[in-house]
Amino acid sequence: ARLIGKDSKTDIALLKIDGVDFQNIELGNSDELEVGDLVLAVGNPFGVGQTVTMGIVSAKSRGGMHILDGGYEDFIQTDAAINPGNSGGALIDGLGRLVGINTAILSRTGGNQGIGFAVPINLARNVMESLVRDGKVARGYLGVVIQNVTPDLAKEFNLKGAAGALISDVASKGPAEKAGLKDGDIVTDYNGKPVKDAQQFRLRSEEHTSELQSQFRISYAV
Repeated sequence: ARLIGKDSKTDIALLKIDGVDFQNIELGNSDELEVGDLVLAVGNPFGVGQTVTMGIVSAKSRGGMHILDGGYEDFIQTDAAINPGNSGGALIDGLGRLVGINTAILSRTGGNQGIGFAVPINLARNVMESLVRDGKVARGYLGVVIQNVTPDLAKEFNLKGAAGALISDVASKGPAEKAGLKDGDIVTDYNGKPVKDAQQFRLRSEEHTSELQSQFRISYAV
């Protein structure tokens, strides 16, 4: 295999294998996964050989795990048995579509304890397309400092729930300032999708280059 490019912030690399007649796996849509959906984890745990384990999607959009130092964590959590050696293996849904790439486990023993993490395929696809097109991953710049909306902040801003990303600082002459965002604004929706917290807003906003940001819609509560 030949390394085409890599992105340490998502722990994704793009490889090219010379050959013919490869069978492609169908890519699923990880945004459409729901908690409780059946998933299968494929890998080579402990070097014993190819193995398939079954489980469900335990949670989505897991971040703040500090698995990727300074990286973009938006993991699918699953109880399908993932052990050392599964990293880089496929996480597929019940129809055989690739929905994630197995990445890490949370364990006190070094083995499976029912808490495994996979990079969503939509995130991996964005990285892959950037590496193919540009040889690197370009991320956008908004020019804001953000934080989670706590229950106390939600009460102070008269919000229905503790969701969204609070903008605590806006860089002078940055894209966010030019778009009209101000200190104290709360982003509740980005490009037609609801924003759960600051991590999710960061992930969605930085998937795009700054040249494209003017095309995206940001909804916010003042």
